[in-house]
Amino acid sequence: MNIMLFHSAYGLRPAVHAAAGRLRAAGHHVHVPDLYDGQTADRLEEGMAVKDRIGKEELLKRAILAAAPYSGQGLVYAGFSLGGSLAQTLALGDEKARGLLLLHGTSDLAENASVDQLPVQLHVADPDPFEPDDWLNAWYLRMRRAGADVEVYRYQGAGHVYTDPDLPDYDEDAAERTWRIALGFLDSL
Repeated sequence: MNIMLFHSAYGLRPAVHAAAGRLRAAGHHVHVPDLYDGQTADRLEEGMAVKDRIGKEELLKRAILAAAPYSGQGLVYAGFSLGGSLAQTLALGDEKARGLLLLHGTSDLAENASVDQLPVQLHVADPDPFEPDDWLNAWYLRMRRAGADVEVYRYQGAGHVYTDPDLPDYDEDAAERTWRIALGFLDSL
């Protein structure tokens, strides 16, 4: 499977490379673009400042340019938090998308979004201040209405980006369970 994996607002940190390595070890081809041009952050506020300096439109443009050479092959789009929102946007606009794997984040959908049974899997903390229950319920219904085949996994007590061992949010049990389920999802595509 060809996977386009987008980093979070923290930038292209070691945890993203480790995730790509885990996916490669499972037999997948993984592309990991650096949308921040080498900038990383240790604190969320720093990462959000980098994101804001670059701008939402520019980040989306960079993500599209990174995916373009591979999209004709049928990509699985994946991402962490902010990267998940970018992955979602690209997957919903790519008729050849094979799947969407969201870790810690979602994005709003256009009213006219439409896919043909796109497999989608979301892994998110419970509770998550960035993905509150009301938002997730509405997101799930909009994704289903758009034609996606959606699975949602919630991890009680985990922090927002709980798969990054270098962040305070890290939860080893939730992270390992996430990867076990996500790898099964990717193998099913």
